[in-house]
Amino acid sequence: MSATTAIIRVAGVDEVGRGPLAGPVVAAAVILDPVRPIEGLADSKKLSEKKRQEMDLIIRENALAWSLGRAEVEEIDQINILQASLLAMQRAVESLPIPPDHALVDGNRCPDLACTVEAIVGGDGSEPAISAASIIAKVSRDREMTELDLQYPGYGLAKHKGYPTKFHLQALQELGVTDIHRRSFGPVRRLID
Repeated sequence: MSATTAIIRVAGVDEVGRGPLAGPVVAAAVILDPVRPIEGLADSKKLSEKKRQEMDLIIRENALAWSLGRAEVEEIDQINILQASLLAMQRAVESLPIPPDHALVDGNRCPDLACTVEAIVGGDGSEPAISAASIIAKVSRDREMTELDLQYPGYGLAKHKGYPTKFHLQALQELGVTDIHRRSFGPVRRLID
């Protein structure tokens, strides 16, 4: 088999949690199995929570490989949310049990990877592997925020997942800033100052 006909393993990569005031940024990398295509893949934001959870199981069972990567609140505050997002994506790809030959990343910036990499704006809606990554990342982060809601009651984390909703901003004013809040983000920083 020549190099041009060799099977190229392509990882789809996406992150979730750039906008929230609390919690980590979580990325996923997925290598789909060409002989087991998955029906119904779409941008995670376009699917209902129930559908995302169903798809999450299907992807984990049928993909050739998948993995998660993350950047913690302290890292986000230290290196900024863009760099933390790229770091989470890099960690997700590096954690894959099968190394990819190429990576397709949602957005306009590429993380530093050992394989070739291509950024695709709107890729979570147009590339099945990126759609799969967006679903796994979203389901994983949403679950974590629901668990954090039990540890930090009163902030409504299970409902808004850390995003700056009116309720969340009000809770921050009344209850104060916790160690899972991003201190470099304006609304949180203003409360500390």
